[in-house]
Amino acid sequence: MQTDIWEREEWLRRKSNDFGVVTLPSGLMYKTITSCYYGKSAVPKSTCVCHYTGSLYNGKIFDSSYARNKPLSISPEDVIKGWSEALQLMKEGEKWELYIPSKLAYGEDGHEPFIPKSCPIVFLLELIKVEGESKQL
Repeated sequence: MQTDIWEREEWLRRKSNDFGVVTLPSGLMYKTITSCYYGKSAVPKSTCVCHYTGSLYNGKIFDSSYARNKPLSISPEDVIKGWSEALQLMKEGEKWELYIPSKLAYGEDGHEPFIPKSCPIVFLLELIKVEGESKQL
């Protein structure tokens, strides 16, 4: 178990050095895949229409709205901390790859059987539309 935790922490350290990866004070890391210069951004009570693919740090996919061909509508206040932070920084039309440490995801308990304990996760997150309350960036 200790080896797994060390391996996961080492993966996060290496990822933080990748070209184009931004590390936020919270520990959330992201790489912009598609950017927009201006546009609407979410606030906690917004409804965000998103497409995503979630995977473990080793690349194993555990969920994908793309595979279902159905975007998700969700509020930043109803998701894991890493998503909440990202959704409030992204603008409509942007696509980011998120590298989320376990403390901003499912923590020490994980989300078995899909996400092991203390496991960093990766999301390709596309913010399609912000509905309701928003801010302009």
